[in-house]
Amino acid sequence: MLKEFKDFAMRGNVMDMAIGIIIGAAFGPIVKSLVSDVVMPPIGLLMGNVDFSNLHVALDGQDYASLAAAQEAGAVTVNYGLFINTVINFIIVAFVVFMLVKAMNAAKKKEEEAPAAPAAPPANEVLLTEIRDLLKAKK
Repeated sequence: MLKEFKDFAMRGNVMDMAIGIIIGAAFGPIVKSLVSDVVMPPIGLLMGNVDFSNLHVALDGQDYASLAAAQEAGAVTVNYGLFINTVINFIIVAFVVFMLVKAMNAAKKKEEEAPAAPAAPPANEVLLTEIRDLLKAKK
């Protein structure tokens, strides 16, 4: 059973998947920072100094200065600003994955378009050709 597991784990596609998961896990915080620290501040500025991470609706009907204040007061909130940030994270990740897949498909297509080397003739055909050439040379 251990040998079967080793064979399974060492197959190329399993290792590729593991590497992809590890890189994806490392890529997540980078995209989160990109969205929170680079993309959203200018969008918030264009929309009148809106901080998307603080956009929320308190379900108790009261108005809180920030999401942190609402949570500190124990209010139940719908955090639609955080949802917007998460959607933008997803769009960025989906776009990057799309571009990677597109590049891989283009590379694969170029490999397929490259003409394959002609197959070598079978050994018996080579031998017969040599015999024919020797017979022609004797005449």
